[in-house]
Amino acid sequence: MYFQHSAEIWSDHPELVAGVVAATGLARNADPAIDPVIAGFTAAAGTRLGAGPAAEQPEIRAWRRAFARMGLKPTQYRCAAEALLRRFAREGSLPRIHPLIDLCNAASLAFAIPVGVFDVTRIAGGLEVRPADGTETYLTFSGESEQPAVGEVVFADADGRAHARRWTNRQSGYSAVREGTDEILIVVEALHGTASADVPKLTAALADELAALWSVEPTTAILSRESPRFDFGT
Repeated sequence: MYFQHSAEIWSDHPELVAGVVAATGLARNADPAIDPVIAGFTAAAGTRLGAGPAAEQPEIRAWRRAFARMGLKPTQYRCAAEALLRRFAREGSLPRIHPLIDLCNAASLAFAIPVGVFDVTRIAGGLEVRPADGTETYLTFSGESEQPAVGEVVFADADGRAHARRWTNRQSGYSAVREGTDEILIVVEALHGTASADVPKLTAALADELAALWSVEPTTAILSRESPRFDFGT
């Protein structure tokens, strides 16, 4: 199993910094005590939003610029971190979905950085972030099948299934973490000026919480144009 960004992505977005975390064995603990961790991350998010709205955060502005370069209207298609921050600002909390998803969402709020988490058993071969060739299929959370347009940035596996659309905008329901998920991959991506410091910090924080809450041994990596591939699992 592998994760990587294509050469086109690194060429078009040389400022990209990506972190990855892989772990196996989460199904052994279906009910970890995540509430204190969630509270810490959401408190940090509240402090962040107290200094200015989501759209003014440098992390979010960088993704808006990237979406605009990809031909997407930033106020129509938002990166996942901005969508979470806007909802948190409006409602004061996020809905609980699954302990791991809740952890990743809270960490994304605190850092204003998109965090994707995937059930590895639903991925064929590996994942590559790349422009779509027009043959990929994407399954929505409501069960509908979509076909990304040629050139749209997707997370594609070896079978041509798109596990995320518009890069960090929307994940697929097909590989979403659910009850019984045991093997996972977390992807952290940022484009802002201090991403080279912030992404490793967020990646390490997620790995530490996985180890503490689920008693697993995560593997991590920080990817670059010179070292773009992460091999993991069996």
